Amino acid sequence: MSPEPVVAELIELLSLERLEENLFRGQSRDIGTKYVFGGQVLGQALSAAQATVDPAAQRRAHSLHAYFLRAGDVEAPIVYDVDRTRDGGSFSVRRVTAIQHGKVIFFCAASFQGDEPGVEHQPEMPQVPAPEDIDEQPSVPPQVMATLPPKVQRWLNRLGPFEFRHVQPRNELDPQRLPPRQQFWFRLSERVGDSPELHRTLLAYASDYQLLGTANFPHGISYYQPNVQMASLDHAIWFHRPFRADDWLLYAIDSPTMQNARGMARGLIFDRAGRLVASTAQEGLIRVVPSAGDAAHVPAKE
Repeated sequence: MSPEPVVAELIELLSLERLEENLFRGQSRDIGTKYVFGGQVLGQALSAAQATVDPAAQRRAHSLHAYFLRAGDVEAPIVYDVDRTRDGGSFSVRRVTAIQHGKVIFFCAASFQGDEPGVEHQPEMPQVPAPEDIDEQPSVPPQVMATLPPKVQRWLNRLGPFEFRHVQPRNELDPQRLPPRQQFWFRLSERVGDSPELHRTLLAYASDYQLLGTANFPHGISYYQPNVQMASLDHAIWFHRPFRADDWLLYAIDSPTMQNARGMARGLIFDRAGRLVASTAQEGLIRVVPSAGDAAHVPAKE
């Protein structure tokens, strides 16, 4: 059975066109965010890096460390230039540079390793209700939706490729002060193939959802407020154990600090069996400016 259109569109988005041996091109999608969604660039960059690792080596990505340098243009494609930095006895490393309009907007390093036996430990998964026991969040009332900017309306009205079940729902349109942590289940809304590389790119894409926003909780602010400006500065993801992005995964996020207009968030991703499958960390720019007019003059990226 073919994936749903919104899922098929995401898979197509993460499947790059090969221009040369180490050169790839990815399309951009306007999903209602002001600039290219950071998860899109993360997933596409990982897809480009994976395409240059010899399948016979059976090495899979175990970590990715990225920096966002400029805002991405949703109306233009992105070119990914991969440097085959090293293929050693046990690990391979790739550096990926993302280019748009002749400028570098993003770069990352990704490391790959084959399977090896060894001792293991991990934290316990938080005790939370199962996703089936959590109600979907209600849609935004039409009278409220009509007051929002067009891009925000498009984001909130969009039927995305992932399903979410929040353990502690928060109204981002009327944010209350809460401790800087959240937990939610998520999964791709349709079953897809078994390729571990595909599921890693899907998780890289989804790992950017709501991660940095956790830093806003203690301050009662939200990305949707016109005087709040947010931009990802860096992002790291570590893949620990096999998983499927189309099975329910629990994202447990906390934010240990906010200072100097920068917030930090970190996350642990568990499967339903309680195995820790991935970890994330992100720092981002979070500015609260005096008025909506002033917000328009704040640069998008630093």
